[in-house]
Amino acid sequence: MRTTRRSTLIALGGTITLSTTAGCLGGFGGSDVDFPRPALGPTDAAVTVDVFEDYACPHCATFIESVFPQIRSTYVEPGDVRYRYFDYPIPVDQQWSWRAASAARAVQDETDVETFFSFAKGIYEQQSRLGEDGYQLLRELAADHDVDGEAIVTAAEEESYRDVVKADQQTGDDRGVPGTPAVFVDGDLVEGYDWDIVSAAIDAQLE
Repeated sequence: MRTTRRSTLIALGGTITLSTTAGCLGGFGGSDVDFPRPALGPTDAAVTVDVFEDYACPHCATFIESVFPQIRSTYVEPGDVRYRYFDYPIPVDQQWSWRAASAARAVQDETDVETFFSFAKGIYEQQSRLGEDGYQLLRELAADHDVDGEAIVTAAEEESYRDVVKADQQTGDDRGVPGTPAVFVDGDLVEGYDWDIVSAAIDAQLE
């Protein structure tokens, strides 16, 4: 089961009981922001895969560590899929769902899309450090990617890319994102995020 808004409210001291419905429910406002979409694969690929994620969502971490690499090697690298990343803070964590997103967008702004995806993967791989050790994690990841760590920390603290993140969040709301990770294949929401389910949805569009 994916992290849900109900489970998040429980963690924050809310009174709503945990639902078995998968998904992280949104409902926030947003604004149109002209910022490059993090994407991999050719623009004229036969299939487009859009994924909405929250950096503090443990299920997103599972997706990035186990499913995303298979999508990339099986479909993106051969040129069959255009893979597009969208921020969708639930927020699972009131601070880090937003701050980690701003940090990653700052890295993208300073470098390139490949570095963005690598930096984002690093956050997910060490997701448990978000919180008291979060800023140190950002510094270390920035150093690993030859980026100014203090600048990235500042971007996180000030949520410098909040408007960009909110615009993605609004896009998710408009498209009816039910949870994170939410995977869309050619605009259609996939009912789940396991490799078998996602690959079957992509294969169906490639036939």
